[in-house]
Amino acid sequence: MRIPAVSSEDETDLTVPPPDPHPRLRYKRIILKLSGEALCGDGNFGINVDALRSTASELAEVHSLGVQIGIVVGGGNIFRGLKGASVGMDRAQSDYMGMLATVMNALALQDALERAEVPTRVQTAIEIRQVAEPYIRRRAVRHLEKGRVVIFAGGTGNPYFSTDTAAALRAMEIHADALFKATKVEGIYDRDPVRFSDASMFTKMTFDRFLADRIGVMDSTAVTLCRDNQLAIRVFKLMTKGNIKRVVFGEPIGTIVTD
Repeated sequence: MRIPAVSSEDETDLTVPPPDPHPRLRYKRIILKLSGEALCGDGNFGINVDALRSTASELAEVHSLGVQIGIVVGGGNIFRGLKGASVGMDRAQSDYMGMLATVMNALALQDALERAEVPTRVQTAIEIRQVAEPYIRRRAVRHLEKGRVVIFAGGTGNPYFSTDTAAALRAMEIHADALFKATKVEGIYDRDPVRFSDASMFTKMTFDRFLADRIGVMDSTAVTLCRDNQLAIRVFKLMTKGNIKRVVFGEPIGTIVTD
């Protein structure tokens, strides 16, 4: 089911129409959750230009297949609200700072995508009209229908909620076919694969198992929202070239969380 969209007086049609969906696509409208750490490459802080270009190149290839792409980006490579709160900052104030960090990442990703000739819009849950549109659900859907990648920044716009929850919420609002969580590891493991060489990866997992085992890949609020609305989550490794493309074709990459 696709929600109807309305046009607005400040929206113009693209010179080049969006590509027709590839006939083998499994997912035609997606939300991709990118952590801030995905943009800092091998470092622990800031934005790595090579990682940014690589991610934009992968997304440009997927966009050329006719996939409607929404992206929710985190801000942990610049500032993490929970970390600020852990050293004595007011939690709400710290979370708002984290939201601003996601806007910086969204603008950087927008620049990289447009250099790859992908039309892009940034929408923010907190209004910063000089640099991005405010989040309006029907306008976001209209952008997707016109072949634009929409980057959702600012989380949910509320403190105490993670960008994972924002990704799940935006996926429901735009009626995405799936929520993709791009990480630094191949999928969901029974224990930390970085610390334990014999860790075993799950190819499938139920929402209830995810919540009962307190899997740390996504927060429980986001997973509960997906469970209650029957939206599958696919967890996979971002930095393996071609993985996003494989996932939209329905290949069994990483771990799928579903009922």
